[in-house]
Amino acid sequence: MKILVIDNETNIRESVVQLIKNFCPFPTILFEANGVASGLKSIEEVNPDILFLDVELDDGTGMDLLSSLTEINFHLVFITAHNKYAIDAFRFSAIDFLLKPISVDELIETFEKISKQVKNEVLHEQLQIMQDSLDKITYKDKKIVLKDSNSFYFIDVKDIIRCESDGQYTEFFIENNKKIIISKSLKEYEEMLEPYGFIRPHHSHIINSNKILRFDKSEGGILVMQNNDEIPVSHRKKSQILQILDSF
Repeated sequence: MKILVIDNETNIRESVVQLIKNFCPFPTILFEANGVASGLKSIEEVNPDILFLDVELDDGTGMDLLSSLTEINFHLVFITAHNKYAIDAFRFSAIDFLLKPISVDELIETFEKISKQVKNEVLHEQLQIMQDSLDKITYKDKKIVLKDSNSFYFIDVKDIIRCESDGQYTEFFIENNKKIIISKSLKEYEEMLEPYGFIRPHHSHIINSNKILRFDKSEGGILVMQNNDEIPVSHRKKSQILQILDSF
């Protein structure tokens, strides 16, 4: 397996290369580049199976490099410093990423995911959603990629009615009676969706406040959604939910 690491910071690039040598489970040949120009040349010459790509490079960005390619035939893993907006963009697009400094456990987990994946036929669409997230498009146009073991789903955030926790899984309830089950925790999606009007009235539920049909005060409090699903409101969340509803 051929792996190309593109990072403009020599010490970080060398550190990533050493980590890959130590922990990659596949027989591997490693290559390095330090920017957009050298990276494009290396991609053409090497034809890598996996690309570890820094977001910020001296002569451009990782997105600049990718937009110069007519075809992407490799697994892509971004490398980034901690930046909330960039991380949100990765999460919405379901593109693999590693935070600097790179954790060994997260690197091993990335290789495990790659070993289970076939060629990604929808990476260009994921990259567009990532770019849209970085551009901070409006709620109306916002998309999220939901990925299960079989499929990628490109969902308009405004069409999500609610999410429900099922152990380590999250069930998404989408308009037109669609349900999608994802192997990520509800907490992760709460952080992603909160800026777009989603609230957590109960520890097992996140709801789209724009999809609330009514609030029933009986039995401690029930939110009835536009699809007629009934969502309980926990006692400690009731005053917060009432404040949010009063602000509409």
